[in-house]
Amino acid sequence: MKIYFSDNNHKTDSFPTIIFLKFAGIKLFLMRHYFILFFILSFSTFGQNLKRKGTSFVFWGYNRSAYPGSDIHFKGPGYDFTLANVSASDAPTAFDGFETYFNPSLFSIPQFNFHAGYFFKENWSISIGWDHMKYVVDDFQNTRITGNIAAQVSNPSIAVNPAYVGKFSSSPFVINPTDFVDYEHTDGFNYAAIEIDHYKPLWHAKAGKMQLDWVNGLGVGVVVPRSDVRLFSVGQNNYWNLAGAGASARTGLRLNLTRLLFFQADVKGGYTNLWDVHTTGRSVDSADQSIWFAEFAGVLGFTIGKAK
Repeated sequence: MKIYFSDNNHKTDSFPTIIFLKFAGIKLFLMRHYFILFFILSFSTFGQNLKRKGTSFVFWGYNRSAYPGSDIHFKGPGYDFTLANVSASDAPTAFDGFETYFNPSLFSIPQFNFHAGYFFKENWSISIGWDHMKYVVDDFQNTRITGNIAAQVSNPSIAVNPAYVGKFSSSPFVINPTDFVDYEHTDGFNYAAIEIDHYKPLWHAKAGKMQLDWVNGLGVGVVVPRSDVRLFSVGQNNYWNLAGAGASARTGLRLNLTRLLFFQADVKGGYTNLWDVHTTGRSVDSADQSIWFAEFAGVLGFTIGKAK
């Protein structure tokens, strides 16, 4: 069963589903407020167990992502319309071991995270990173459309299915990928960001270097997607472009297995504004949208250098 949040466009029609959504809404409310509280408290004290100032690190891992509804605006010669509250999903690659995930020529195909950073203080780091998420508009979903579409659009002209021609004002609409819109950022809803993180030691082994840290951070960056779009059956897998910018916050746990090796699990949330999404591959056609995202990532990393 596919569950939508209740709104004017997607209505739940079963009592169990309504109860589930109300319960989920309460949990999300509590999680949001506890996250804010813990984020503030994490900066109140400073542990000094591992000496890290002056060291660098790199990590690589994989992610899953989720997205709430987003309004997508399409514009070009002969058309200017918005699809409201469009739902989308990520596109994880099934785990197949050495065939993809551990194949040097293919391991960047799944949804991955790569970051490199530097500890400028014992418990503070700055890093740059590339979060390779994927964003796929769900096919044949119910939405609403506002705007206008002519019988001939774009340049050179594209003949439009007469069913889609007209002026619309929040009209019910079904997104058909075969002859209307097929829209995804699958070669990357790529978020490239600079992040500042704080590390709060929670536990340190009596012997050895094993230590558990609570990590909280903020980031700002740009969005460099490779958008695979078909509009009125015309389009392509476009090249990467600087399409927008965003900001994010994250919280997670880092388990330092040794002085050099660590595992980290993060939950990140962010907002991005994409003002220049390539669609048909023609300069006259484009789209824009804002995307909120939630991301869970598990990564393996290495520390480089000696602490000062």
